[in-house]
Amino acid sequence: MTWHEIGTYAVAVFLLIGAFFTLVGAIGLFRLSDAMTRLHAPTKVGTMGIGALLLASMTSGFVAGVGSFHELLIMAFLFVTAPISANFISKVNIHMKSSFAPPDAPDEQTWSTLIERDGDEGPESGSA
Repeated sequence: MTWHEIGTYAVAVFLLIGAFFTLVGAIGLFRLSDAMTRLHAPTKVGTMGIGALLLASMTSGFVAGVGSFHELLIMAFLFVTAPISANFISKVNIHMKSSFAPPDAPDEQTWSTLIERDGDEGPESGSA
């Protein structure tokens, strides 16, 4: 077995893994009930699915002899920005009270997301 054949099989495995996670994420996006649980499925696609597809692209490039590391930069930016954006979306859902409140914090503390400051208004206190 040559390196070219091994690389081709590796590309196929990475593509199958990426396609599987993308399919599971798409099904989860449509099947899960509320926004907070629905948010979990696309974040897994963003890390595992797209990561495997980018690994397939990178492996394919190196097998063909024209490899590049652009995919590593894409993965780095994706792995940094996806959790941050998911965190912001979940905080908006908590503040808009469109999801269940998190459990009580230990030792009479409070969650930093739920600290009320002067001027904070929820959807029920605004005038519409």
